[in-house]
Amino acid sequence: MAASPYDADRIRELESQLAQLARANKRLSGALSIVLETLDSENVATLFDRVLDRLTSTFGADGTLVYFAAADGFHLRGATESLRAASIPGFMGFGRAIETLAAHEGHALRLKVNPPNAEALRTGTLTEREVTREDTRETYAIEAGLLPPFTSFICVPVWFGGHVISIIEVGWRRAHVMLEDDALLLDAVARYLAVQLIGAFTAMRTQHADRLLRLGSELREKLMSVTEGDNLGVLENLEEIWQRAADGLAAHLLPVHENSHQGHALLELPGDDARTLPCGLDRLTEKHRQENVALVLIEEDSELGIWLADQGEPAVGALVDLGAVNGARRSFMLLRPQGAEPFDSDERAFIMRLAQDSYEIALGEVAREQDKRIAQALMSGMKSELQTVEGISARGIYSSATASAFVGGDFYDLIRLPERRACVIMGDVSGKGVEAASVSAAVRTALGAYAWEGRSPARMVRTLNDFLLGFSRIETFATLFVGLIDLKTGTLTYCSAGHPPALFVHAGVLSTLDVQSGVVGAFADISYRDGMQVLDEDDLLLLYTDGTTEARSKRGDFFGEDGLADAVMAEIPCGFNGLLDRLLGRLDAFTEQNLEDDVALVALRFDKIG
Repeated sequence: MAASPYDADRIRELESQLAQLARANKRLSGALSIVLETLDSENVATLFDRVLDRLTSTFGADGTLVYFAAADGFHLRGATESLRAASIPGFMGFGRAIETLAAHEGHALRLKVNPPNAEALRTGTLTEREVTREDTRETYAIEAGLLPPFTSFICVPVWFGGHVISIIEVGWRRAHVMLEDDALLLDAVARYLAVQLIGAFTAMRTQHADRLLRLGSELREKLMSVTEGDNLGVLENLEEIWQRAADGLAAHLLPVHENSHQGHALLELPGDDARTLPCGLDRLTEKHRQENVALVLIEEDSELGIWLADQGEPAVGALVDLGAVNGARRSFMLLRPQGAEPFDSDERAFIMRLAQDSYEIALGEVAREQDKRIAQALMSGMKSELQTVEGISARGIYSSATASAFVGGDFYDLIRLPERRACVIMGDVSGKGVEAASVSAAVRTALGAYAWEGRSPARMVRTLNDFLLGFSRIETFATLFVGLIDLKTGTLTYCSAGHPPALFVHAGVLSTLDVQSGVVGAFADISYRDGMQVLDEDDLLLLYTDGTTEARSKRGDFFGEDGLADAVMAEIPCGFNGLLDRLLGRLDAFTEQNLEDDVALVALRFDKIG
């Protein structure tokens, strides 16, 4: 028995209703899964992956995007794996794209991107595309670069506290029929997701800020480290430091050079190409300078942004001006690819902190270089000197810990006095630079004067201590060995003020001069004592600074007083000439030429007594 036309229509209607029910059930089931799978989610990445993938599968879409609102617009914060190869706008400024319409309407919009018209195809001008609303059939002209990689899509505003905090776009690459019920269901999902997304946004913001804080600390430590040792200075390393910053900001670094004579600035482009900026750095930065540095944001509609676009360069980023350091101006541009999001508030704060650190640390390095030159000038006129004294063979040697150790506090002197007398001095002033050089010069001058006045070593050191303490601004101290030699009586009277004990060799037997007193220039109530040593011909006196005994091997072992004593006794049989060179050679071998402190050595052999 054949079915009637009425029965066939009824069957088709029932099948359609069943299909709609199945479709609705899939949508509802997917929405419920989103709710269940995001409950108490603590992992931001997992939350995004789950939500975006579930939305895509629930609505049979080709992909889903999510944008978060910030002060300047909406920033891309997530996309399904299916869109990895697609061109996606990373940022949508307020008032420039579909998101403004969705926020104004307050609910999900079903939108379709219309095919380009014949004129646009003929001229190749696809800078704008027409987008039609499915519910009202209204058409809008939208900048092509701000559209998602879909032909049909539903744009869903996510509301929280009366503000749109996010935009979700669920879309299809080809034309697709989008039902009103789908838009209503997405609105319901968005209302639930609002709380989850605000939590995710807060977590992402915290992670982003923490990452920038860590990067800033690393770069500051790098800036500080290049001021030490034998490395290039801060000024020579600035571009490397800022290149690392640019990498961390997903931006390109382009140096800017100022021609002060012609009053213009040049932007250095890849391939040895340079372009003259539309105006000088002073005019560009005058309204943006903070504590000697400036940060100028570059936006597409700004003067620099328009100029960069005309040059075919990205027009989103920032100009960083570190000002003039040591007579040279240091400036950079940090540019992101076209369509990328501008620097957010955390990134701007990071750039400003790094700029201030760069300026201050570079300025400090310039000041240290100036101190270095002053200190070198001071010391050049006060070089350690061993005067010729009849009856004494004298040798001295000084070794700097590093090639860049320009002025250490180690010094020594041998002063010839009347009536076959002499004064031997070795000192180690704490610190380096101008203050150490000034104190060293003052100490040596004062001791030389005291020696000619005929004072005993302890009295010389006591007077010097009072002299140094009279200068309250001086925060250095010194260790000293002061010895008065009388060749006629064959005696050495000495005062060892906090200095390593001198070594004395008599008849092949080594001993130390053990009468010790405190350091000089630290305390007012220290008692200084004289020691006495009888001298015979061929006796040897060795003075040294603590850099000698405190030298370390790579295993961390100290050379030590025992190591020095053993080295001296091993080298004495080889003769007095070259003794200090051989001792220093042993020290270099022990440390593998890696001294951590300066070393000074003085050897006196008493050739004629009486």
